Amino acid sequence: MDSIEMGAINNSAYQGQEPETVGEEIDPSTKEGKEVLRSYEDDILGGLLAAASFEHSEEETYPMEVARNGVVLFKFRVHPLHEEDYQKCRERYTKYVRNKQLGIRVPEKTDTIAYRNALIYEATVKEDREKLWDNREAWRRLDVINGVELIGRVLKAGEKDAILEYIDKISGYSMMAEDTVKN
Repeated sequence: MDSIEMGAINNSAYQGQEPETVGEEIDPSTKEGKEVLRSYEDDILGGLLAAASFEHSEEETYPMEVARNGVVLFKFRVHPLHEEDYQKCRERYTKYVRNKQLGIRVPEKTDTIAYRNALIYEATVKEDREKLWDNREAWRRLDVINGVELIGRVLKAGEKDAILEYIDKISGYSMMAEDTVKN
């Protein structure tokens, strides 16, 4: 996922078509427009299926390292997060209260520090998470009760910012809306 190409339709989809039609708008209500759309239906379907195939997979991993004063202290790998992962972490660290007038639960306050730590924890590859964040000896020595708390004790605020920015980038959150959706 080093680069993402955006555009109406990739130029390779237009093979065999006159160059002046590339990039032109197609009117799907006309006979010609329907024929053009039908000719690219497989390309469109392939693109949709490829975009939907993003899984919570250990295959797409990215290396991270924590270094201070030029010395690498430890390394680990992260993977992209789904939108549901972000939501799950937010809900876990948000306090809700019941609104008596409406009769529903409403968010009162989110523990943003724990939320940010949880995102790093969730994005860490399982194997590395077990070695680092779920290291019971580190929990005992640093007097924490879980991996999320350990992240808070080990990483500096700026380090967490950099890691979270990178996780957002690989998860697709850093793309500009104009690059993602073309009118």
